[in-house]
Amino acid sequence: MSLRVLKDVEFHNWAIEYGVSDAMLCTAAKEIEAGLVDARLGGFLLKKRVAAPGRGKSGSYRMLVGYRQADRLIFVHGFAKNETDNITKNEKAALRKLCEIYMSADDSTLAEMIAKTTIREIACNESHTEERP
Repeated sequence: MSLRVLKDVEFHNWAIEYGVSDAMLCTAAKEIEAGLVDARLGGFLLKKRVAAPGRGKSGSYRMLVGYRQADRLIFVHGFAKNETDNITKNEKAALRKLCEIYMSADDSTLAEMIAKTTIREIACNESHTEERP
């Protein structure tokens, strides 16, 4: 996969708390790149459902992702479906602005963000992804 996969530090902390592995994120990124998204929320922002281990997607996690096809994808927000139905209009607007910043950043700016751990890069390869249940 030539797509660059990243995660925002806030999302990274959420993923650790909920046991969302990088392998799960790589699988979601691969699905998004194949056109399997759950909602387009305007600008670069997408919503993707991801199954919790041992469960289906419908009652599991929702992840909001900034995405530019064949270039980069960054996970910016996650929530468990049983805790929140959806995000507010203000949250959606803020996340769209955040995604615009990440998508407009050049490679040197992304490298600086990675060095400062504002964002983290995920190394996705075929052996790193999980099969869909």
